[in-house]
Amino acid sequence: MTKEELFGVLKEHFRKIVEENSFTDEQVRVKCRGLSPKEAVGETDRKDLPILNGEEVMIQAEVDGYIGQAFTSTASFYEGTIRDIMEMEIVEDSYNRAIFIATLNALMRKSGECDRTVHCKDKGPNECAKKTRDWIREHYGCPKITEIGYQPFLLDEFSQEFPVRVLDLNPDNIGQIRYGVKVEDGIEACEDALAWADIVFCTSSTLGNGTIVNYLDIGKPVYFYGTTGCCAAALLGLERSCYAD
Repeated sequence: MTKEELFGVLKEHFRKIVEENSFTDEQVRVKCRGLSPKEAVGETDRKDLPILNGEEVMIQAEVDGYIGQAFTSTASFYEGTIRDIMEMEIVEDSYNRAIFIATLNALMRKSGECDRTVHCKDKGPNECAKKTRDWIREHYGCPKITEIGYQPFLLDEFSQEFPVRVLDLNPDNIGQIRYGVKVEDGIEACEDALAWADIVFCTSSTLGNGTIVNYLDIGKPVYFYGTTGCCAAALLGLERSCYAD
């Protein structure tokens, strides 16, 4: 699947939800804004989350009281109609794409097609990482894991028990030792790290830049974590790792 095909699938489903529920009328408004780090993840005991260092921004869309979120590198504020968002160009425009994804997550939460569209806060990320580690041990024993996207809670738990490699695109992380693991270049090391792994844990923020297509149908289990890709996971039948309430 290409990036263009992926976003075509998402746009078609967006259109389907809107038309089936008569949401195109001008009274249906969407509010979308960037969240502060505290609003997004609360108070955590780690200071190396990308959102805390300004590397990522979480935006939140609200439709009739239903919330959808998406991580992006582009701070966004938008207020307008469902019709306007439905017609946005999202393949090349990252600003539009972030608004679209967050809104689709909210719409699919409203329609009951996906859940856990709001990121966990405070102690939630740490608890999620521990539950993920326990689940892996129960189902896979001691597999080799490649983590796509530097996520410190997961990497800390993985590195204590499993062989793990971590890839990232942030040049400030690449080459650094984090939790005993060297962060590798997410482009240069990708093919080798995927071939090496038994299972892959991939940030669903890859939906935001379209690179999620690089981790589909790769011949081994891939689990997507985070709220950004909950709509894509539901539509494409992707495995999702999330322990939020």
